[in-house]
Amino acid sequence: MATATTRKAHEVRPAGHGGAPSPTRDLILDTAERLFSARGVDGVAVRDLAREMGITASSLYNHFPSKQAVYEAVVERGVRPILEVVGEALAARVLRPRDVHAALGRLTAHLERHPHLARLLQRTLLEDAGASQGLIERWIILLYRQGIAFIRKAARDAGWEPAEVPHLGVALFGMIFAYFTNPAALRRLPGWTDDPLSSRSLTVQRRFLEQAVLRLLGPRPRSTAPRRTSRVAPAARRRLPHG
Repeated sequence: MATATTRKAHEVRPAGHGGAPSPTRDLILDTAERLFSARGVDGVAVRDLAREMGITASSLYNHFPSKQAVYEAVVERGVRPILEVVGEALAARVLRPRDVHAALGRLTAHLERHPHLARLLQRTLLEDAGASQGLIERWIILLYRQGIAFIRKAARDAGWEPAEVPHLGVALFGMIFAYFTNPAALRRLPGWTDDPLSSRSLTVQRRFLEQAVLRLLGPRPRSTAPRRTSRVAPAARRRLPHG
């Protein structure tokens, strides 16, 4: 069932002079995000976007001057809110469960609203070349730097070595985004009885991520047990050979 947000994003504004309806900016970006994730940026032309929405290319140019401008808007809309979540997490001095809950709730909700974003980012990173390669790399590097700064701050108390911090970053990035990269593949795996993007599955996924982040980055409990020292009984000491 479509949510109010989804329905609003797909509304169209009536065009003047009895022409075809003019799509909203969100509808254009939603369509572009889906096509770019499936075909790659270089595999989608402006006429493909226009045809998908049932409008002319000139109508689309009323909103964006070029396909590159559409792509830049798709990426900014997708990545900037994630950077904001990570930036707020960096401001906290300690890793608290309620903050992890709030941050992951916002992230999973954002990726649910944009289910093709994770696949688009992965696809562009895997491409060797392309007109949009530089742009996506700049956004991803910015996201990675912020994420690593957050992880490095928490990893010290969690007992990780500095050399392990980049590996933690890759692992956490994969756990959060890989789930949304290809839900069609998840549906084919044994044991998946529910749609991976259903509210119930996403609730389980968010709880899993919370526990995983807290176990990986939460402070390790300090042992209060007295340290054991190796003691030799007096009788045994007398039997020990000298010299």
